[in-house]
Amino acid sequence: MSRIFIADDHPMIQAAIEGLLRGGGHQVVGRASSGAETLDVFPQSDADILVLDVQMPGGSGIDVLSGLRARADRRPVVLLTASIADETIRNAVALGVSGILLKTSDPSLLIDAIGAATAGGTWIDPAIKDRVSAVSGKGGTRRALSERERTLIRLVREGLKNREIAERLNTTEGTVKAYLHGIFDKVGVESRTELAMKAAEIIGP
Repeated sequence: MSRIFIADDHPMIQAAIEGLLRGGGHQVVGRASSGAETLDVFPQSDADILVLDVQMPGGSGIDVLSGLRARADRRPVVLLTASIADETIRNAVALGVSGILLKTSDPSLLIDAIGAATAGGTWIDPAIKDRVSAVSGKGGTRRALSERERTLIRLVREGLKNREIAERLNTTEGTVKAYLHGIFDKVGVESRTELAMKAAEIIGP
């Protein structure tokens, strides 16, 4: 059993995470709803692991992680996020994050991430694993695309909707949305239409 501290600015998400963790045999020993509060309260807690929302008022998750490392607090941190930019991934990896999990993924994956963090390992959401490898292992290039992302771009160019893409790839609409957000960030577009128009330039004919 691990002692967990939850930092998220949405009370309903806090409650859902706590219920999931308790069901997995873990103990929730503290909560915070802003970056500043997390930096104030977490260092004084006896928590083993921090489950940290990336986007919060009063300081982002990366701000909190950086602040903790500056204080020599090396306890494992698992980031939760609806979406994540490559620069955020790069910073998180550089700061020694123990896990990154998309909020659109299966909630049970949080238990897997906690388990890996407890064992001293690193757990990355399968939906962004290729992006993390590209950012952290290839000099941080923002334009490196995985084969999965290239396939998704082709399907967008064909005019398929998220639901249809999810069915084609045997995944969920949430995962497709997460992939699309990452692709937008990598290739510098802001919409599906713009992505479709630039597809040939990005991945070839």
